[in-house]
Amino acid sequence: MTAPTAAPRRSLFRHPDFVKLWSAATISLFGTQVSQIAIPVIAVIFLGVPAWQVALLGTLEFLPFLLFTLPAGVWVDRLSRRRILISGDVGRAVMLATIPLAYELHALTIWQLYVVAFVNGIFTVFFDIADQSYLPTVVERNQLIDANGKLQASVSTAQVIGQPLGGGVVAVLTAPVAIILDAASYAASAFLVFLIRRKEHSSNARSSAAGPAAEVVGESPASGASVAAESRVAPSPNAGRPGLRVEIAEGLRYVVGHRYLRSIAATTGASNLFTNIAFAIFPVFVYRDLGLTPEVVGLIGGGFGAGALLGAVTAGRVSDRFRIGPTIVFSILVGAVPQLLVPLSTHDTALLLIGGSGVFSGWSNMVYNINQVSLRQSITPERMLGRMNATMRFIVWGTIPIGQIVGGIIATAFGTVTAIWIGVIGGLFVFLPVFFSPVRALDRIPDAEPNDSASPRQDMPSPA
Repeated sequence: MTAPTAAPRRSLFRHPDFVKLWSAATISLFGTQVSQIAIPVIAVIFLGVPAWQVALLGTLEFLPFLLFTLPAGVWVDRLSRRRILISGDVGRAVMLATIPLAYELHALTIWQLYVVAFVNGIFTVFFDIADQSYLPTVVERNQLIDANGKLQASVSTAQVIGQPLGGGVVAVLTAPVAIILDAASYAASAFLVFLIRRKEHSSNARSSAAGPAAEVVGESPASGASVAAESRVAPSPNAGRPGLRVEIAEGLRYVVGHRYLRSIAATTGASNLFTNIAFAIFPVFVYRDLGLTPEVVGLIGGGFGAGALLGAVTAGRVSDRFRIGPTIVFSILVGAVPQLLVPLSTHDTALLLIGGSGVFSGWSNMVYNINQVSLRQSITPERMLGRMNATMRFIVWGTIPIGQIVGGIIATAFGTVTAIWIGVIGGLFVFLPVFFSPVRALDRIPDAEPNDSASPRQDMPSPA
């Protein structure tokens, strides 16, 4: 199923709804760079908390991806994705605004940062799943790599410019006050998404696409035959719709049973696990161990963003040249190698070694992400997009809090450098699931079958 939009050759920058979506993402991404510098500075410098509490801050931010992702995917398939995006932006703006307010009242504590991290994590769960599921409604499926490339270019541009700028803003305004800028960026993003007028397929249409299985397994007290008959005559938002657990299980079966998705989930999840073992205590490493300033840390983040920007620009050309399967496999591999330079860094060499490795890793990670996300979006039927993205996020982001807890424990027991070494060495092997899978043989992105079922083995796209 494809979303009705303009002709495929039309520039996306002449696509009004995509421009609004892209602008909203770009503005909020620039604001996020400020918080990414400011919040660790508050914890490490203003509040002076130990390493394990810094790691716990990141853990609480991503814990909602373990707790709420799977039911969120069901609700994203049931509700208006646009409204979920707006609500997520507004909610995060309000939560962030409480930090400078508490600072001005001399009441800011690490416990408030924990609450903000956890609640904003919940909003982010719903927002991110809705975001990835909403894009195929706005653009054609054959425009997804281009659209994802432009969105990811904003991510990397924000890192290139926003990280150094964020470090400067934090130095001038102080970290707690600087967070106001991020809150304002979320409010602006919500307003731009509100202006999008592209109509989504209704939740009824997405539900009815589920076919006979959804008509039989209903929540109505009527018999299965009556429910099916009523849903065919006058479907309502809940008529003929499976229960929450049934739909969650359907999404899990779809991803785990899909010969492409399960290996991508394993590789991405393993990558996030080892990355967070290594970098859960990164603020402690750079601010305390190496004695760097927020301005220098911002420049290091800008190096990663520069590489990511190059990756966003070249991701489509790389997959065209080397085929999408090999691109996915080898981009995740080559991105792990430069991270070996991080634990070798000193105060004098940090900008060169960490920043330099960030440029290369940023490029490879972006090439990997654009191609694997575009593959996932293209091969998944629209009615399953929310649950597919939710299941993927549950798996691949669910490993983040685990990695952060492990990284915090290792850093506390054996030191920050040991934790980084364990994480970066483990990251060298995360490419293996996609290497030993049919993903490696893909020449191009296959299309979703128009009547694809949630049963993962019935209408599986074959390698090109």
